[in-house]
Amino acid sequence: MDPGGQSPDRGSDASGPKQSSVSSHGRQRNSSSSICKDFLRKFVDNELLTSSLEDWFSGHSEDCGFKKPAFDVPFDLSELQNFDYAIEGVTFQQLVRMPNALHASTSDIFEATAHLALEDFLHASIKGLWETFWGPDESMPFSVACIHSTSSKFYPAEKAISSGRLDGVCATAVLLKSLKHSQGRWDHIVVLALLRPDIGMFSGQNDQQPSPAVLGEALFFALRVLLSRSLSRSSTVLQNSDCVYVLLVDSQFGGVVNVQGDLNKLDFDLNNVYDSAAEWIKKHAQITVSSIDRVWNKLGNANWGDIGTLQVLLAIFHSMIQFCGAPKYSLDELATEHSSRLQSRRSERHLVGRQANTNGLFRFQQQSHSPEIVEVQEEGAVNVKPKEILKLEVGSVVLMEDADWQKGFQINDILTDSEPPIYSATPVEEPTKTHLLYVGSSPSHLEPAWEDMNSWYQVQRQTKVLTLMKQRGISSRYVPQMVASGRVVHPGPCNKPNSSGSCGHPWCSTPILVTSPVGETISNLIRNGLFGVEDALRCCHDCLSALAAASSAGIRHGDIRPENVIRVNNGSRHPYFVLIGWGHAILEDRDRPLMNLFFSSTFALQEGKLCAASDAESLIYLLYFCCGGVCPELDSVEGALQWRETSWSRRVIQQKLGDVSAVLKAFADYVDSICGTPYPMDYEIWLRRLRRTINEDHGKEIDTSS
Repeated sequence: MDPGGQSPDRGSDASGPKQSSVSSHGRQRNSSSSICKDFLRKFVDNELLTSSLEDWFSGHSEDCGFKKPAFDVPFDLSELQNFDYAIEGVTFQQLVRMPNALHASTSDIFEATAHLALEDFLHASIKGLWETFWGPDESMPFSVACIHSTSSKFYPAEKAISSGRLDGVCATAVLLKSLKHSQGRWDHIVVLALLRPDIGMFSGQNDQQPSPAVLGEALFFALRVLLSRSLSRSSTVLQNSDCVYVLLVDSQFGGVVNVQGDLNKLDFDLNNVYDSAAEWIKKHAQITVSSIDRVWNKLGNANWGDIGTLQVLLAIFHSMIQFCGAPKYSLDELATEHSSRLQSRRSERHLVGRQANTNGLFRFQQQSHSPEIVEVQEEGAVNVKPKEILKLEVGSVVLMEDADWQKGFQINDILTDSEPPIYSATPVEEPTKTHLLYVGSSPSHLEPAWEDMNSWYQVQRQTKVLTLMKQRGISSRYVPQMVASGRVVHPGPCNKPNSSGSCGHPWCSTPILVTSPVGETISNLIRNGLFGVEDALRCCHDCLSALAAASSAGIRHGDIRPENVIRVNNGSRHPYFVLIGWGHAILEDRDRPLMNLFFSSTFALQEGKLCAASDAESLIYLLYFCCGGVCPELDSVEGALQWRETSWSRRVIQQKLGDVSAVLKAFADYVDSICGTPYPMDYEIWLRRLRRTINEDHGKEIDTSS
């Protein structure tokens, strides 16, 4: 067998520029590569490796203290559940059904169909994962092929069947596509699948792990892939020469084996390659083995949402990240969309709850010890929260760290009584400045509570949106500017394993977002009788300016309500309004807005997404509310839609805004005329009219510099 399909004069596509002279380091690497090639050339028999590991597997080896090795699982249940939420709406379509061994007509036909089905399953998996996490617009850089044991060549199962070489197929691989090496190479293997009979016979056992023979073969192929990657000239492949996933499947069941380890610790004894490999596996490799669970049902369809298939998909997903880097859409980000889908489902079933503050915002809470979601009907209801969520008191100082610095912020005030709260804070080193400070939830608390999902949108996702705005050149005084983002530095020692991990302290890795400017929310102004009708024009102008700026970069707000607009008094004669709360912003078609019975647009309530005028329609409802409009009792989506239809048709909203200004009434008519249509908003013409009206009617000047 050719050692990994590689020879000294061949490299992968990512080889760097050639050097004019060979350094001592280069000669050392060439020497070690030569030894590795010779080692790999002799490392061809999986049964000999399994034999060398026999005592270790059985617990008769001193290396394991005369105990059978106990393997951890590669993924815990919470990881699989989070992954399940992330791919909840994804359609995986396996077209070639996996044959059922009990109904197979002949063994040859059964084996051929099984290989075709496995290839189609892997193709459907990488296609669905790629389009979900990296986007459908990017071409998929992977392919699927079988590996022949004697020639070490790669070709589709159909070709192996037609040429009568199916008996020699030893594995099926997901490969990184290469223009230079279209036939495939071992160092281009992303993940490997072994189709072996009777994998499922271990599913009923206590440990639910494969037999030593099957596990030994998996370790053999894993080490071959790692050795082949270590010989690659591609930096991307080289940096992944310490971790590989191997899938074990039969016609019904499947499992995952993950092998990690530093190959520099492998003793390349060319006279005894199998004992050397066995020693490395026993002493230097970290091996995790999943349980064996059902992947295909009796009809040959994959159970995409069950544990067995999720384990396989998650292994493929991590393998894709190894070669393609972090995906465009993170797993955690997609997983949190489960909340909005659940919210939409509750709306469909008329189970939505209405808060006592009459803004129609849905709020759900969850007990830390129970998976049941409970609906909070009244503000006076028992408020059950996870333990030790970080709460800041006025006068306290919170220390934030980023990769390069630490900064302290003193809490001046709690601006909102909502969950999670928003704070006014002053940098300790710059006492003349004041900012808004948002505190998220520790990663360990993100799964249990709905409040924590709210904080995830308010902190992590808003950080992403504001960063994207900055990257796209959005600069407006009516849009908040991100001052800093980082993590809480908690008191006491911290021994978290890495920068993204947590040490177990309830505050560890709690995210913080700091923005500017600071102001008072419209909801507070109205509650205290400080919002006059003369503020409505300026509020409309400033919020519309923010929407226009965001729209120019393809961003929509999606959550306009009194709590998300602040009035800023910066010492000048005339205060201005800033549209905050961009955590639920719509960045692309797949994003869904937060549903709000009173402030969401008609199109959002009907379709679960925004049209071009949806934010403007929400702004109209906000102005109507601010100008003393009657707030109806809304307890269902149908009721909310009926109120909108009645109010617009009877011109209740237009008349109320007309009492303030003719231009607001005209703007309401304009928004009504384009709601639900594909026509874009003409922001500029209405901004000009609003500026002119404000300057003429109130003698106030509008800052147009932004």
